[in-house]
Parts: sequence; structure tokens; C-alpha cells
Amino acid sequence: MTHDSVTDSALFLARIREARERIRGRVRETPCRESGRLSELTGASVVLKLESLHPTGSFKERGAANRLMLLTEAERARGVIAASAGNHAQAVARHAALLRIPATVVMPVASPLVKVTAAQHLGATVVLHGATYDEASDHALALSNERGLVVIHPFDDPDVIAGQGTIGLELAEQVPDLEAVVVPVGGGGLIAGIATALRGVLPAARVIGVESRAFPGMNRALTPDDQAPEMLGGKTIADGIAVRRVGTLTEAIVKETVEQVVLVDEEEIAEAILMLLEGDKTVAEGAGAVGVAALLGGQLDLRGKRVAVVVSGGNIDVNLVARIIERGLVQTGRRARVFVVLPDVTGVLAALTAVVASLRANILEINHDRTFAGIELGETLIEVVIETRGPDHVREVLERLAREGYRIQKRIETFSMLPDPG
Repeated sequence: MTHDSVTDSALFLARIREARERIRGRVRETPCRESGRLSELTGASVVLKLESLHPTGSFKERGAANRLMLLTEAERARGVIAASAGNHAQAVARHAALLRIPATVVMPVASPLVKVTAAQHLGATVVLHGATYDEASDHALALSNERGLVVIHPFDDPDVIAGQGTIGLELAEQVPDLEAVVVPVGGGGLIAGIATALRGVLPAARVIGVESRAFPGMNRALTPDDQAPEMLGGKTIADGIAVRRVGTLTEAIVKETVEQVVLVDEEEIAEAILMLLEGDKTVAEGAGAVGVAALLGGQLDLRGKRVAVVVSGGNIDVNLVARIIERGLVQTGRRARVFVVLPDVTGVLAALTAVVASLRANILEINHDRTFAGIELGETLIEVVIETRGPDHVREVLERLAREGYRIQKRIETFSMLPDPG
């Protein structure tokens, strides 16, 4: 396919339709689910396009399956190689195994363990190389040249883009009154495919991209140099979209079809993961939650609109989920830590816990510090971690302790993570 045929929407729409028929039966058509909580918080009518429900946990199966099925017999015999932060690796591994094609995937050294082990379990040879996706990609190209392997690019390939574009066709059928779709952006293959499909079948729908503020590759590509956001890089919980260099083809398509690309930070992404988990019972990885983060963070005003948010993947490490939940409990006032100075004598701790218990706050943890707290001899600093019903309950506990004469040295502030729905 030539560059012109990719950026020609009519020709490319035909390719997307062909891709849909090609992968039908091999790749799941994912559901759209109404999100009452998100609709309440944002004032929009929000549905979630759950690409996290594919067997490998992300949308990447669409593009990988389409590309692999188009290989010639000679190319299949040579084997394939792909670079990936994790999801594309799993998709290539799974569909290469189904087609009996040898597959090698190169992943950054710090890739989440859940994604590395999944790719290995699916039968791929996994090579860990480099600190970033871009370094892994360069190494994959070198191995391709050395071993004669066919490169399956995660985004800058017209057949991969066409596969991802099948999401747009499904959205148009599932949400015919769709007015806007919010899409995660890494290298740009997902949003390029969706935007091209919707331009052909639902042209009034706005397409909006969302990137991590640490890796604003597409935003930089679309913005004049003197206004472009800084490429911060570094570690991000949205590892699936941590891409410095967007694709040449994807950039060209996005320039023609996408209304805007906004940025979200790490805290906003973490809040979105927690909201999806608690409010919608949906597990999303960092990259999969950035669209929700943009809605909750106020970067987009879509009040009164019919909006689809693409939850692009759900492959998140359970340890990270646990940390996000713990921090979320603190930030929503459902868990607080209070430091109280007490006389170091018998019975005072029991009295303190009795006050807390009388207010129906649950004590989770108690620690003593007689040595390092800088208090007087004969005193002890008690750290109490309590489970509460929210910020008002925390204030009630603190006010009661103060009235009872307890000396509170310091406490961890709590605040709401989510906007007021009113």
C-alpha cells in the first residue's frame, strides 16, 4: 500500500472493511458498556469500548492478526519479530502461534512482568533490551536484518492500522448516535485507524487523542516547535503508550482526521484506573485509562455529548493495582494516618483506641516511637492508621481526639480524587 492510499480516506476505509472480514472469527468484537458513574461525573453520556476484553487483554490483536494473515508463505517460514512495551508482543505471539509462525519479540528491560511472562507463555521468544520502547525497536530492526525476520511494526504499518480501524466500524454500529470518541495515543496506530473508519461511516463524530504528559510524541508532531510540550520521558504507569517517535504514516493520518490531542499526568491516570475499578468494575492498565483521565481531569468539555472512551488494554500488574488502591483510599479520605503524643504509662493506649472505636473508625495499624520522634522522656509517639468513611469522618475523629485532650502532632491530609458531579 502506498502512502497516498493510506491517507486517502476512501481507499483506506475499504482496507479496514477488508481487515474486518479477514480477522472475523479470529479476533473478538468487543462490547460497548454504559458508564453511569462517568456520565454522572462528566455530564456526558459515556460508553466504554472494552478492548481490554481480548484474550491477550488489549486491542493490539486486531492489527497483529491482520498483518500476520497477509504474510506470504515464504515470509511465514522466515519468522517474524516485533518490538513492544508488552501488548503488541502478546498479540503477535498469540496470532503467530495460531498461524504456526515462529515469533520473536523485543521488550524494554523494565517491561511489566505480567506482559513478559504472557508473551513467553504464548510461545514467543522474548528478548529484553533497552530502557524504552524506542531502544527495543532499534534492537528489533537490527535482529531483523541479522536473522532475516519479518518486522511486524506495532503502529506504523498500513495493515496494522487497518486492523485497529475495525474498532471504528464496531463503534459506529454499537453507538450510532456517537458524537465523540476519546482514544489513547502512543505511536498513533489505534487513533489513526479509528479516525479513518469513523470519517467514512460516522463523519460527524469528533476524534480526540490522549497521551501521557511524559511522552507527548503525537502532540509534539502536531505542534509548532516553539509551542511543543517537553518530552519528559522516564518511568510512567502508562507504559503501553510510552513512545517518543510516532509513526510517519500515523502522523499523516492524525493530522487530517483528529481534532485534538490532550495530555494527562501520572496522578490523573492513577485516579482513572481507580475510578474504572471501583465505579465501573473494569480493570484497565495505565495506557487504557488515559481517556477516562482526560474526561475526569477537565481537559475535555463534552457535557451533553454522546461519548465513547476506548479502554485500550487491561494488562496491569496486580502490585501496581494494590498501590493505586492504597493511595486512592488515602486521597478519598477513607484511610488516614494520625500521630498522637501520649504519656508512656499503662492504659493510655487503650483509652485512645476506645475513643477511635466509639466513632466507628477501624484501626488498621498502630506503631510506637519513643526514640526518634524528638519528644520528651516519658512520652511516646503513636502512629495510628485508621479506616474511615470519608474526609468528614476523619475530621470528626480528629475533633473528638482534640476535645478529649490528646496532643496530635501531625496527620496525613486527605482529599477527594474525583470531581464533584454537581
